[in-house]
Amino acid sequence: MPISNDRFEELGSKESTLTPETNAARILDFLRVHPDKAFTQSEIAAKTEVKSGSVGPTLVRLRERGRVDHRGTYWRVSDHERSLDASTGHAATVSAYRETDDETPVMADWQEHAVDPRTTRDES
Repeated sequence: MPISNDRFEELGSKESTLTPETNAARILDFLRVHPDKAFTQSEIAAKTEVKSGSVGPTLVRLRERGRVDHRGTYWRVSDHERSLDASTGHAATVSAYRETDDETPVMADWQEHAVDPRTTRDES
């Protein structure tokens, strides 16, 4: 059965998003709330209520996708993930603001002013 172009585009975008209430989504949501800290697997399991045997393999998959960083026994949300969150939030805010003025947003106009969270990690 054929699908619409809109449905086709949705299929590609689902690879980068997580299904809510999965172990990966719970872990990533927890780490996003604490971007300035790194946690052990047991701490993540305790805070997310994900079974301890599932935390390790899930973190490895998230690391392979570039969504978390790993050093020694500690894990944190990646700079890449933080920059995606920041850029998405900024783009949504700018779009909402400009839509009220009946102005079509142009990314090139504000992209040079975007902040890279990797450069401000230690400032908070």
